[in-house]
Amino acid sequence: MSQPEHVLGGKRVYVAGHRGMVGSAIVRRLASENCEILTSDRATDLREQGAVRDWFEANRPDVVVLAAAKVGGILANDTYPAQFLYDNLMIEANVIEAARLAGVERLLFLGSSCIYPKFAPQPITEDALLTGPLEPTNEWYAIAKIAGIKLCQAYRREYGLDYISAMPTNLYGPGDNFDLAGSHVLPALIRKAHEAKLAGKDAIEIWGTGTPRREFLHVDDLADACVYLLKTYSGESHVNVGSGTDIAIGDLAELVCKVVGFEGGVTKDATKPDGTPRKLMDSGLLASMGWSASIGLEEGVAGAYQWFLEGLERGTIRA
Repeated sequence: MSQPEHVLGGKRVYVAGHRGMVGSAIVRRLASENCEILTSDRATDLREQGAVRDWFEANRPDVVVLAAAKVGGILANDTYPAQFLYDNLMIEANVIEAARLAGVERLLFLGSSCIYPKFAPQPITEDALLTGPLEPTNEWYAIAKIAGIKLCQAYRREYGLDYISAMPTNLYGPGDNFDLAGSHVLPALIRKAHEAKLAGKDAIEIWGTGTPRREFLHVDDLADACVYLLKTYSGESHVNVGSGTDIAIGDLAELVCKVVGFEGGVTKDATKPDGTPRKLMDSGLLASMGWSASIGLEEGVAGAYQWFLEGLERGTIRA
């Protein structure tokens, strides 16, 4: 559980996956910690053991945040199961073992709430792991992330290393993927509402009944939680990181339309699947340590929409 504070100031902190939504948020958050932030360029393929070991030998970080992963929505997971399993297994195994060999004292591995059984009791506590079948459409990614958690636990037991894991809920914010073919629900809704506003449409459509409930956490809140855990937590259990509240998808669509300024309605295609009725994590363990989220959903969606608009303007997001 909680331990005396670990100091990040003056340390060399490697953020693996610094270009992604999570990694870039962690880099932003670490900027105020008086530490040296290390990143690796694309030439260092984290799936290749030799390249990873060479990088660690040359750079010798004190602390590692493992945010690198092959990620995507249901369609991508279902289409490329081998890549999602193999790539993620290789990334985490190579980075964690190279960290051990290089004498890294602290490592934080980031997983995903999809590690939990499809029908886990709600809200989902950490001990629900491995108590039932996974959601079939993303089990490949989930199995890789479960292996990462277990690898950190095994390294604690066998080598006495202070390697920990955090499991974030559904994330959104700057750096998100707004491509409708591969995005998650919240950025997809932002894009749909924006394009409907521009086209003067009467409504946007969502899949299913709109009743399933989902939890969302701003990526900057996650980054803050990661730094908090690096400073204060030393335990074998992975730690859930969530906002503690959820929202029906239909209500989320209405909120997004309000933020975007789309005045049309929301229609529901009930012939499409709803998915799991509810997915809310229990973040009581993290709350008991003294951390809670600070960015409200409407405020966070407004910031994400602004980032999307700026990306369109810069040309970094395709219209």
